Amino acid sequence: MKRLETQRLVLRAWKKDDVDDLYNYAKNPNVGPNAGWEPHTDKAISSKIINLFIRQNDIWAITLKENKKVIGSVGLHKDEKRQTVKTRQIGYVLSEEYWHKGLATEAVLKVIDYAFTEMGLDLLSAYHYPYNKRSRNVIEKCGFKYEGTLRQSTINCDGDTLDTVCYSLLRAEYEELCKNTIPPFNHLM
Repeated sequence: MKRLETQRLVLRAWKKDDVDDLYNYAKNPNVGPNAGWEPHTDKAISSKIINLFIRQNDIWAITLKENKKVIGSVGLHKDEKRQTVKTRQIGYVLSEEYWHKGLATEAVLKVIDYAFTEMGLDLLSAYHYPYNKRSRNVIEKCGFKYEGTLRQSTINCDGDTLDTVCYSLLRAEYEELCKNTIPPFNHLM
């Protein structure tokens, strides 16, 4: 997994000794359920998840440059809804302590750039639950286009059936945003 850097962040592969940082934010009941997973109840769960991240090799640890603390994750996953184009689904989570600081947007923008320029993808997708306004804001700030809502398409960690709000970003749209240097893409060039 290639190490990526932004102004304030380093996106890097997960390490087994990241368990304390992951557990610190993953135990928060305001974090995991917004992404579809249950809060971690102990460090053994966090350790198991890190081992999975290491094996899958498609999820970066989001770390702060100032102190190297892991504050979240961002990944490029196979999109089960799209089988015909070269695509990935972007997903991210951030410690509640760091919400409203533009850090999720900063990390996602860097991964978008990597996906189109280095992986050669044709399309990125992003999804969120209808109630997750913070995630919607990140997705929209990053240039994704709303496609629609899949009604009753997923079951969350509480067993509730929820809608999934769907977005995508095409390579041509990304290139146009970069060419026109429309913020927030102008710093990527």
